[in-house]
Amino acid sequence: MNAAGKLSQFVGNTFGIWVILFAVVSFMFPEGFMWIGGYINLLLGIIMFGMGLTLKLEDFKRVLKVPKTVLVTVLLQYTIMPLVALGLVFLFQLPPELAVGVILVGCTPGGTSSNVMTFLAKGNTALSVTATAVSTLLAPILTPALTLLLASAWLPVSFMDMFMTILQIVLVPIALGLVARYLLGDYVEKGIQVLPLVSVIGIVGVVAAVVSGNTEAIVQSGLLIFAVVILHNLLGYLIGFIMGRVLRFDLSDQKAVSIEVGMQNSGLAAALSAAHFSPLSAVPAALFSVWHNISGSLIATLLSKKTDSGKIDKTTETDDGSVQV
Repeated sequence: MNAAGKLSQFVGNTFGIWVILFAVVSFMFPEGFMWIGGYINLLLGIIMFGMGLTLKLEDFKRVLKVPKTVLVTVLLQYTIMPLVALGLVFLFQLPPELAVGVILVGCTPGGTSSNVMTFLAKGNTALSVTATAVSTLLAPILTPALTLLLASAWLPVSFMDMFMTILQIVLVPIALGLVARYLLGDYVEKGIQVLPLVSVIGIVGVVAAVVSGNTEAIVQSGLLIFAVVILHNLLGYLIGFIMGRVLRFDLSDQKAVSIEVGMQNSGLAAALSAAHFSPLSAVPAALFSVWHNISGSLIATLLSKKTDSGKIDKTTETDDGSVQV
């Protein structure tokens, strides 16, 4: 691996640290990061293009091979997190801008960070990758539809405007990434090793832009929103894991479902909030991005030690992402 690849791998492995670091720095010195706000959509588009480059035909073939597991995971993603978000908004009586921001986080697809955390948890990484891909491709329809259904009581929601935004910054870049991988083949394989660095820079940029533009709001309501974000995330992990067990999924699948449900594409939520509601609505997404990288690492460590017998896990992961003893 060359120097750029090694740097990219290091930055990718320490992703959570960089997000937290730049969130703190942008909060303390907001004037140095506000300029990024105009490039949030571009940054997210670059991240989605990178996601398209990493996807393979096999990722979608798994939907046909194990349709129940993949589709149930996606269904849980788009039901548990939106409903938990709605419940927390009512419980904490959040003001309209923040209420919509929390609900929008719940209505977004799974984040790509979930794939890394599932791998670290010794879960079914293949399931996580496929579920993330499918939920992301469904986002142009389901995210605005669910936001319209659940959040329109607080602020006006335009389905078509959100649909067009997600189409432009998610679906089109992913499609271009898939086409580039198909046409360029081996050249893309060589370049993929630097994608973690690009993704980290993109997410860090989005978080820094949102935090720097909302320092006063974070001071005034940061603890309350942070509490809501933490509960939202942890309940997603817990309910996702319980549902996987209720549905009699293998333990490796239960781990994947738990992490896939709990971790959202907070970058997309931040971009949509800033574009269609207000900068304040993007605060929950920014805090979620910071927190879920902390919680994801902790949950992955905890689940990596869990086996059906309750003993320390001694499993190995196969090439197709499944877990075998």
